[in-house]
Amino acid sequence: MFLVLEGLDGAGTTTQTERLCAALRDRGGEVLETREPTDGPVGRIIREVLRGDDRAPTVETLPWLFAADRADHLTRKVEPALKRGSYVVSDRYYHSSLAYQSLTLPLEQVAALNAFRSPHLTFFVDVPVEECLRRITKRGGELEIYERKDKLERIAAAYERVLALVEQRGETVIRIDGTQSPAQVHKAILAAVP
Repeated sequence: MFLVLEGLDGAGTTTQTERLCAALRDRGGEVLETREPTDGPVGRIIREVLRGDDRAPTVETLPWLFAADRADHLTRKVEPALKRGSYVVSDRYYHSSLAYQSLTLPLEQVAALNAFRSPHLTFFVDVPVEECLRRITKRGGELEIYERKDKLERIAAAYERVLALVEQRGETVIRIDGTQSPAQVHKAILAAVP
């Protein structure tokens, strides 16, 4: 199964991805734990853009960079793992591109760049913007370009449009209340995985 965790920055998708992978391994399954942007060659460039590195490409290139990174990711890692019968659990997928990059391009154009395989299940860890910002501040470090209130509010609204779009296309999206404890969020996610 191809499982995806989505949510705003600070929603806890990375924590929940790690917990879900550990639980699936405990069940005896083979698991590929992955994320987007990847650690591959295009993913490294994306991370430079997200950090605001002066030498990196401009923010306007992100829709194409993410699509290129995703195509490479699917070919090198996701598809081979699925063919082996593994679970693939990804911290973010094209839903993030549709939400975040639709701040730069119209949603329809971003969607056209991301005509990739659908996941079997997408979990949207739903956390209000204010709580996401509190968590981001608490973890410390440099803020990325999207980790600001005005942008997160726009991205939250974009996610609503994206989730409606993918559900209309037949995708299964399960919303999880991300304001619960990490253990409760994990329990809710794991309960929905066949």
